Amino acid sequence: MVSQFGISMVVPIAMCCAVGYFLDRSLGTEFFFIILFFVGAAAGAWNVYRLVRTVARLDERKDNPYVSRIRKE
Repeated sequence: MVSQFGISMVVPIAMCCAVGYFLDRSLGTEFFFIILFFVGAAAGAWNVYRLVRTVARLDERKDNPYVSRIRKE
């Protein structure tokens, strides 16, 4: 679960940084990388928020096999 949170945060940042780097190199600018880094960070935070919300909903269900197995142990 923790690795899924990390991947959900890192992938959008890496992709936006790559696009920003490409745009900066192609256009001769220096600001797309920084702007797209923050856009990627916001997208990653949104992904983690949605993932946490989904996990919280699954935790509330009584018939969730993952939670019931953990509670038995």
